[in-house]
Amino acid sequence: MANDDDPPPVDMVINGDQVEVKINTTGEDVYIYPDYLLPNIKHEPQASNGNGASQNSTRGGKGRNKKRPPPLKFERSSRVCPILINVLPDQPWPQCDFPNCAYIHDVAKYLEGKLPDLEGPCPNFSQFGRCPRGVTCRFARQHIEVTEGQGVRAKEDKELIRKWEGIRIESNHLPKDLQTRLRKKDYDFKVCDKLVDDTFNARAERKEEVDNATEDPPSKKVKVEEGLTVAIPEKKKIDWTNKLYLAPLTTVGNLPFRRICKKFGADITCGEMAMGLPLLQGHQPEWALLQRHHTEDLFGIQLCGSSPQQMARVAHLVEEHVDCDFVDINLGCPIDLVYKKGWGSGLMGRKKPLEVMIRAMTQILTRPLTVKMRTGIYMDKKIAHTLIPAVRDWGAQMITLHGRSREQRYTKEADWEYIKECREAAQPMPLFGNGDVLSYEDYISRKTLSSTDGIMIARGALIRPWVFKEIKENRHWDISASERLDMIKDYVQYGLEHWGSDDKGLETTRRFLLEWLSFLHRYVPHGILEHPPQKINQRIPNYRGRNEMESLLSSPNCADWIKITEMFLGKVPDNFDFVPKHKANSYK
Repeated sequence: MANDDDPPPVDMVINGDQVEVKINTTGEDVYIYPDYLLPNIKHEPQASNGNGASQNSTRGGKGRNKKRPPPLKFERSSRVCPILINVLPDQPWPQCDFPNCAYIHDVAKYLEGKLPDLEGPCPNFSQFGRCPRGVTCRFARQHIEVTEGQGVRAKEDKELIRKWEGIRIESNHLPKDLQTRLRKKDYDFKVCDKLVDDTFNARAERKEEVDNATEDPPSKKVKVEEGLTVAIPEKKKIDWTNKLYLAPLTTVGNLPFRRICKKFGADITCGEMAMGLPLLQGHQPEWALLQRHHTEDLFGIQLCGSSPQQMARVAHLVEEHVDCDFVDINLGCPIDLVYKKGWGSGLMGRKKPLEVMIRAMTQILTRPLTVKMRTGIYMDKKIAHTLIPAVRDWGAQMITLHGRSREQRYTKEADWEYIKECREAAQPMPLFGNGDVLSYEDYISRKTLSSTDGIMIARGALIRPWVFKEIKENRHWDISASERLDMIKDYVQYGLEHWGSDDKGLETTRRFLLEWLSFLHRYVPHGILEHPPQKINQRIPNYRGRNEMESLLSSPNCADWIKITEMFLGKVPDNFDFVPKHKANSYK
């Protein structure tokens, strides 16, 4: 804990018009007024069984809880047959054509044993005029009608339905016919396969000419054999200048969370990292990572893979079937499972396949191709400054640089001096910096030092999603507990719209909300800080909030997070179990 005489952490010293930028090297603790400090008992993120009891979790290393219980399963025998979920009054009662169907077909009996409805309006019916979950919705009494001899019928609000006509609320769902073609390997990838082969050959020719010449030869355009022609498409233009970019965040960067950040002022959003091979196999959960909400006006998808052929094929699929504004290649993922296969940050050490991958994808896509990378693989060997000019010359149109190596993961401070060096090496290609931005002061100091075209915010957005609003308004926001609770309420609304308002959708929303709360609780209220602002890698002492709700929202106890979800989603099931994916303490 800090002494009263200790100076506050400083990012900028302003003397008249002169600004001296100092990237803060934080102390160990957050500076909190003594009146709010409690005995400093160490809290570890724990598993909770939903009954208020916490259990010690089995924890793996390097920031993740590796042995976690699987999500709740909902057996078909406990769910209504899909053809009976939403039967309108003017429709004949449908008959299931599958004699061995495992679903429930007696809807009235299902309703008798169904859990009580939750309070409040149905998120989907009240917003869009219909609820796709019908009788299985946990707010179903508002939009179903039990009629004598006619079964259970769904209601619709025609006026609301007309209001949303022609608007695609969410896009990039995987069509069944496309999924079938991919699973049967019946999709034609001949053009992009040939393009990759010719790109490899063109690279070999350039290397041979370099070996035999005194001057660098011009980069050769790939020629594809007759009958398999490829015209290099004209790229969509994007103005990247001074944009606030919400990072693609695995697990927690889902569509409802991105909507929260858009509401607070994020300019650019990007889907969670999607793996190339499952996309090519028509794997529904992987395709779900590409889904886009209509409010995401500048939206990209992030792809991860190691094979140029695989990534070229995915680019071909994206070009024909995915609605996005840009495509990002992940060169930054540090986890062992990805790195050891040569994906993510492993690609930074594999220049040949990376070159072919970028050149081929650039020739396939009409959208800009961007790359997100780290400073390098090892802490003491930075290589990004040598790789960035090459990536630019191969065709990438924007780079995002996380100021840490793969070895560092999320420990130590991001190296913004090095990001500045890489910004100069990237010219004239735009470069975004990423790392340790938790407040508008962090944003100003790092933007001023590095002169990057924009800033990407990752963990800072998970802890303080309103940081985008603070940056745009150039102020601190001492957000109240009730305002934070309203934000969580919005997330629940968005989650039930996205994942559904039946039991399965409700528990999916709960699980992802709990994952977010494992970050969100780390916010220390601005009004109790002795020396604001809070820094991202500072250790947080045990403290109480200014009221009971603020204390609850700041609790590191998983059982308290479950209490928060129960305010909006009802009591957790008896067999509920949860361990956060990411360890709560990122301090090293």
